[in-house]
Amino acid sequence: MSQPTTKHTTVIGFLGSQLDAGGGRGRWQKWRPTISIVQHEGVAIDAIELLHSPGHERIAEQVVADIALVSPDTRVTLHALPVCDPWDFGEMYGALFDWAHAQKLDPEQSDYWIHITTGTHVAQISLFLLAEARVLPGVLLQTAPPRPQREGDPGSYALIDLDLSRYDAIAKRFAIATDDAKRYLKSGIATKNKRFNALIDEIEHVALRSSAPVLLTGPTGAGKSFLAKRIYELKKERHNVTGEFVEVNCATLMGDGAASTLFGHKKGAFTGAMADRAGLLRSADKGVLFLDEIGTLGLDEQAMLLKAIEDKRFYPVGADKEVASDFQLIAGTNLDLRDAVAHGEFREDLFARINLWSYTLPGLAERPEDIEPNVDYLLSFSPKDVGQQARFNVEAKKHYMSFASGVNGAWRGNFRDLSASVTRMATLADGGRITEAVVDAEIERLKWLWAKDASTRGARSVDLERYVDEAALAKLDLFDRLQLEAVIRVCKQSRTLSDAGRKLYNVSREERSEVNDADRLRKYLARFGLTFSALVE
Repeated sequence: MSQPTTKHTTVIGFLGSQLDAGGGRGRWQKWRPTISIVQHEGVAIDAIELLHSPGHERIAEQVVADIALVSPDTRVTLHALPVCDPWDFGEMYGALFDWAHAQKLDPEQSDYWIHITTGTHVAQISLFLLAEARVLPGVLLQTAPPRPQREGDPGSYALIDLDLSRYDAIAKRFAIATDDAKRYLKSGIATKNKRFNALIDEIEHVALRSSAPVLLTGPTGAGKSFLAKRIYELKKERHNVTGEFVEVNCATLMGDGAASTLFGHKKGAFTGAMADRAGLLRSADKGVLFLDEIGTLGLDEQAMLLKAIEDKRFYPVGADKEVASDFQLIAGTNLDLRDAVAHGEFREDLFARINLWSYTLPGLAERPEDIEPNVDYLLSFSPKDVGQQARFNVEAKKHYMSFASGVNGAWRGNFRDLSASVTRMATLADGGRITEAVVDAEIERLKWLWAKDASTRGARSVDLERYVDEAALAKLDLFDRLQLEAVIRVCKQSRTLSDAGRKLYNVSREERSEVNDADRLRKYLARFGLTFSALVE
């Protein structure tokens, strides 16, 4: 059996043109960092790759000779880097990067120690970054002189491994910081919806690592504006932006004033332009610009916005000189911009530019499991909103949640509807107690609101002939037809089979020892030869 090969230890470092220098006998009475590496008892250094700038050949040769006296078995190779200015970061990093790639560094054969005590601060930083990126596959070596200095005393040394996965405490702190950021984006609300939580997980990564545009889509009231503000606040807390959060609803921008509001104007640019105006894009410099309902923006303004995003420069209305603004764009819309592009109502090039990070926020009806934590969150503001802390009675809360998360909870206004509902109940809560009577009255209000809305949308009509053949329909009682219509309507409004089943069986499921809403619904649909996927495609 062959014996395993013993790995060599190779040090990579810069010559210290001041600290390593010295001539005559006196040089041994001072601490020289490169020499000290081979002076530690029990530490065998097989090779040193010693880098130096042009002009330091004499010092380098003296160091090589002195290492040979202290540690004859250590092989030292000198490398003159073609660096004119060792304090120029771009030049130094580039030279070290090229040198590292030219070497045949093999971490299977050698342990590499990257000495960061000597060299300019720029060289030390460059070595650190190259080690962190694993271009130099090793650990950092930090040496320090003895206190006080004595001849022959090598001082101390420490090895630092930049592989953070090896540091449990650091990994835990990083995980905590990441979780804190996600909770911040969700305002501390303990959401349970998998789709929404996955969306927040990715947004947390993007918010702290990218300044590219973000597109938030979803129905009105789904929380696009709120999330955009939280993204900005998180970025500002982590020092990713220093400017302001500027928000505008593009649907309010009309006519000639739209371009002026966004891009500013010069005095006299048009009738009524009595003074220069900076515009919202310049107000968002170094910060975040949130353009809600971006799909309503005019085509001319879209063209100007595209240039501003790509070049960070644009012309104010009536100006012959460009101005600059370095902002991050977050756009919001409840429209399908793909359709708008197809109909020539939205520029394809702008859509491609803002669609790098695109997220669709699910409506509240698609997140029934998140209604209760959001209600609790909204009630926590009742002292400020209505002057008292409001709480549900046990039965009242059960009654409200059953309605809110059930098939009748349409929530067409999403969180705006929910916020208004909670505010009404908190206001009417005598002594801060939300009773069943208050809940009953609120449910009736919501039913009236959504019934009226549904009638204008035609949401109650379902064409059964589209799904069930004529012969099968002829055998159904009116009762069965109405029930089937209702079930199909719920399926078409739901994201998954389980989501639809949860809405349809929200009461009876509480009385069953084993709950499988999806299976119950699947079997019901199968009686009519239907599948959930066929209904929602």
